[in-house]
Amino acid sequence: MLITFHSKAAADVMMYKEHAKRILDLLNKDPDQGIITSAEAPKAVEILEFEIAESRLHPTSEAVKRDIEAHHGEQGDDTDHEEVEQVTFATRAYPLLDMLREARRGGFDVVWGVYPAA
Repeated sequence: MLITFHSKAAADVMMYKEHAKRILDLLNKDPDQGIITSAEAPKAVEILEFEIAESRLHPTSEAVKRDIEAHHGEQGDDTDHEEVEQVTFATRAYPLLDMLREARRGGFDVVWGVYPAA
């Protein structure tokens, strides 16, 4: 499922629900549908900026490293899969954070709903 965030402040931002849920949980918002008002935007920006900074302080966990290594050969080659590239929380959160900054600046709300993937 996809979530599409809308605001008059910026272009739409789309994310998989599973990725957006972590962000919306931090903001105490329902992942199915909701609104971040222009009055709530400054606090939402503050929360996301803090969480992004925190996520950058912690290296990849050993469990994730072991999982990646388990799927590759002894020399690190893997003829069955593409090279694994991790997408960080910061990378996933940035487009919404940018939208929230613009919404805060312009006094606009951010709204979302869930749409089935095409």
